[in-house]
Amino acid sequence: MKIIKPSVEIISNIDWNEAIHHIERCGRVCYKSEDKIAEGTAEQFIRNLIKRGHTSVLEHISFTVKFIVDRGISHEIVRHRLASFSQESTRYCNYSMEHKFGSEITVIEPCFLEPGTKGYQRWAEACSDCEDAYFELLGWGCTAQEARNVLPHSLKAEIVMTADITEWRHFLRVRCNPAAHPQMREVATQLLKICRESAPCLFDDILEG
Repeated sequence: MKIIKPSVEIISNIDWNEAIHHIERCGRVCYKSEDKIAEGTAEQFIRNLIKRGHTSVLEHISFTVKFIVDRGISHEIVRHRLASFSQESTRYCNYSMEHKFGSEITVIEPCFLEPGTKGYQRWAEACSDCEDAYFELLGWGCTAQEARNVLPHSLKAEIVMTADITEWRHFLRVRCNPAAHPQMREVATQLLKICRESAPCLFDDILEG
């Protein structure tokens, strides 16, 4: 059994500078103020749109994020219905395959359990027991989609999500909130940091809590 930490990555080939200027070009159609487009006007124009709540203009740009999380957190991610998803399937992935999965399952380390503690040890033992049961069922003739019933909630899930800027802003506001599940908040705050660094005018008003 392999234990890894969760991760998040923007996998779109997105030019953030062009994206920002595209949003300005689209937005200024509403006000017929295209003649005011100049060097450095895009960022302030977008901040004014956000301040006024005119965020439908941000829907003209989408990007794709790859999350590596546990199955439980993947179930929270797909609750955001104004998006498109592709996810690693436990029906079609057989973790006994050496060349793809190393003949082992991979689980996500929970951020709320400290390595070396009794709680962490019990969690790891439970996941290991699930792995044993999974491979036993495969050995007894079960298919991968049948044996998956004993896989743990902590099983690694790779999930790709595509959404427009407005929906990503909603995602980050909800999932970076202190009330969010700690593992959901763990990856959401990672994504928020990346987004802020890439396009501050689109995301720097969103708080981590």
